[in-house]
Amino acid sequence: MTEIRIAAIQTHPEFGQVESNVDTALAAVPPECDLAVLPELFNTGYQFINRAEAGELAEDPADGFTARRLRVFAADCAVHLVAGIAERDGDRIFNSALLVRPDGSWEIYRKIHLFWDEKIIFDPGDLGFPVFPACGTTVGLMICFDWIFPEAMRTLTLRGAHIVCHPANLLLPYCYDAMITRCLENRIYAVTANRIGSEHRTETALTFNGLSQIVSPLGERLAAVDDQACGVIEAVVDPGATRQDLTPRNNLQSDRRPEFYDL
Repeated sequence: MTEIRIAAIQTHPEFGQVESNVDTALAAVPPECDLAVLPELFNTGYQFINRAEAGELAEDPADGFTARRLRVFAADCAVHLVAGIAERDGDRIFNSALLVRPDGSWEIYRKIHLFWDEKIIFDPGDLGFPVFPACGTTVGLMICFDWIFPEAMRTLTLRGAHIVCHPANLLLPYCYDAMITRCLENRIYAVTANRIGSEHRTETALTFNGLSQIVSPLGERLAAVDDQACGVIEAVVDPGATRQDLTPRNNLQSDRRPEFYDL
């Protein structure tokens, strides 16, 4: 595998302003980047009043406005994009992450672990934790609250992911340090792209933490953004560094003893 340049884009979306949110996020993607990760629900904002409102802003990933814009940008700039959107599939609505390749092909992940009021807004994800080819390597997708469940990142690792793309709208303070452990225990890269700002569209005010980061298989923060600033971070990474061998006699995958685990 060759080295690739990856980026996390930290934005401050305005609720419901889809076109301007997309414009702002794509304008921040650095040139000559191979893979850029945008936040969860980067185009719509996060705090839907109810499921009906989410349905109005949700899109078909095959031909919705945001998906079309992402595909055009990916083709023009020869970049792979991962972005969080509200996905509409018939009567169902998912909190999803869309992977778009420069050739126009795309993949979707639907958030497995829904957080707080997401449980009354979205349908629970039903596609598992798939791994996809991209940038000459393999990437896994997860969204925000998935971080707190070690099984999510471990499953992506066992399925062959070298880089985990992690769009987020983080409210809790623990994820940033936890992702260091997730990367270290799985020996893979993770790109957490969070948002900043506040939303107070229901009785609960929400403030998002920022602090987007790129973490190495050795648990090193290769790049990070200040907490309350829009910004871009980049790192050149070697997917081949995601080796599962710890010593000549220890391998993170083959040393597992699942017959003794309560999973």
